[in-house]
Amino acid sequence: MIRVIGKRLLIGVLVMWGAASLIFLIVRVAPGDPTTILLGPDASREQVAELTAKLGLDRPVFTQYLGYLADVARLRFGDSYRFDRPAMSEVFERLPATVDLMLASSLIAVALGLALGLLAGGRPGGAVDRLVTAGTIALQSFPTFWVGIMLILIFALAFRLLPSAGAGSPAHLILPAVTLALPFTAIVARLTRTSVAETMREPYIQTARSKGLTEQQVLLGHALRNSLIPVVTIVGLHMAGLMGGAVVVENVFAWPGLGTLVVEAVSNRDYAVVQAATFLIAGIVMLFNLVADLLYSQLDPRIKLDGAA
Repeated sequence: MIRVIGKRLLIGVLVMWGAASLIFLIVRVAPGDPTTILLGPDASREQVAELTAKLGLDRPVFTQYLGYLADVARLRFGDSYRFDRPAMSEVFERLPATVDLMLASSLIAVALGLALGLLAGGRPGGAVDRLVTAGTIALQSFPTFWVGIMLILIFALAFRLLPSAGAGSPAHLILPAVTLALPFTAIVARLTRTSVAETMREPYIQTARSKGLTEQQVLLGHALRNSLIPVVTIVGLHMAGLMGGAVVVENVFAWPGLGTLVVEAVSNRDYAVVQAATFLIAGIVMLFNLVADLLYSQLDPRIKLDGAA
């Protein structure tokens, strides 16, 4: 197991290096000059030249890249142009809000998706199955930002039940978490439904029924565990999608997390913050994928982590 975990971590490090390198190039080839953004259009040439030298932007790009990699190896990303403080400190300050949003949305999506998938897959072709299938297709069809706006219009403006933006109380988390969770709920529900429907046709399910077990006992005691195998895999892989969706959702609801920070940093050409946030997000995605691999091996006895897998 240790050897395989080491391989997964090595692959994760390579992915993180690739992501950090890609964002390094993207933010530097994008149009716009950070010195002009910081100093304003009325700054003199002397002021621009002084700030450019201070930020190290007068050096060749490859030299900047080598210095950047050396700093990344020491988890140093420099200071934020905008906040005048270490970039990673700013990222860590915003991280808890994003973690809260992701955890809340994941719990909603997995709990609701599993429940809907079990109901639909337990009786394939029935009325509940058709209703769940139609509902999940609709959820995956709606853009996330549109869903967020509709929830604001209904629950914040029309009924005034929940706050529309900001943070500060558990109530502020409900609308953004539900918005982020709905597309993921549809994926979990459809995958669970398919997996349960296939599992219910297996011979050992018929054996369990012949022993006098109720349909609920068969479904929860025998079919559920095997049906969870593909679900665990997709949950781990979909964490990257949740991070991407969090960027949109956080900006719709003015949620003070990494998503809004990255958008602000890109708008202001704050290289250090963009690079620090990207590095951290890549690490979070890698960690979730590693956990998914470990859970997958525990759920499926046919997979052994101490082998070549």
